[in-house]
Amino acid sequence: MKKLKLRKKIRSKISGTATRPRLNIFKSNKYVYAQIIDDEKGHTLIGISQKSIKDKGNKTQKAVILGEQLAEKALEKKIKKVVFDRGIYRYHGRIKALADAARKKGLIF
Repeated sequence: MKKLKLRKKIRSKISGTATRPRLNIFKSNKYVYAQIIDDEKGHTLIGISQKSIKDKGNKTQKAVILGEQLAEKALEKKIKKVVFDRGIYRYHGRIKALADAARKKGLIF
């Protein structure tokens, strides 16, 4: 119950627009999912998950690959600036690895 309240608070402060969409991250025990969302229209522009990564490595290494792939897809669609939405997760581990990799590839948070 406490997590739901915290999630609402964070999301009520952050929203994506057409010029600066929201980069949303969801983390399960096995995988990390990332989406770039335009909240004004309610459309998901890009969605990607660790399930598509076949490389060997630990979860953090796969999160780095996911961040790089996400940034490449975003730049193909001419999305350079995003608002980072980490959800209820603290900024460390897989979340930080994904964000840093996306920044290195050219996304601006």
